[in-house]
Amino acid sequence: MALSASTTLPYDVQTVTNTFADEAFLKHISEHVGGELKSLTVDGDTTSAFTLTAVRALPTKRLPDFARKFVGESLTVTQTEQWAAPAADGSREAKVSITIAGVPVSADAVQRLVAEGTSTRVDVEGSVSSSIPFMGSKIADAAEPYIGKALNIQAAQAKSWLESR
Repeated sequence: MALSASTTLPYDVQTVTNTFADEAFLKHISEHVGGELKSLTVDGDTTSAFTLTAVRALPTKRLPDFARKFVGESLTVTQTEQWAAPAADGSREAKVSITIAGVPVSADAVQRLVAEGTSTRVDVEGSVSSSIPFMGSKIADAAEPYIGKALNIQAAQAKSWLESR
């Protein structure tokens, strides 16, 4: 199942990058959706190439009943972002992978922060997959809107987060 989203934030790429890697911001996003940020590691400096790994506990109350039967009341979701160093214009790209503990569903995406003057266009494209025989595509189809929404929430919340600072 394909993921695709785009939004523009009225901040430069480095400010957006710093926000996306900020522990307080990631905690805020997790709590915004009723979850909890369990751990965060940022390996490297956000002004160059770095890797971010966030582990969250997220509720399953919005999942379809058939999916919730398999996973219970919460999920442990690990999101790993491998950020490349900024390009000459400041734009940058991250390879994003999302795995869910105990569930054979994953997502792989590319997130691009594109410099547009003093603004940043945030583009995300990727796919969701499941390795469960016969049911895999149904589960991936059910998971896709939630994973896509989670990626969109980050960009939307970044705007209000930065405005409040």
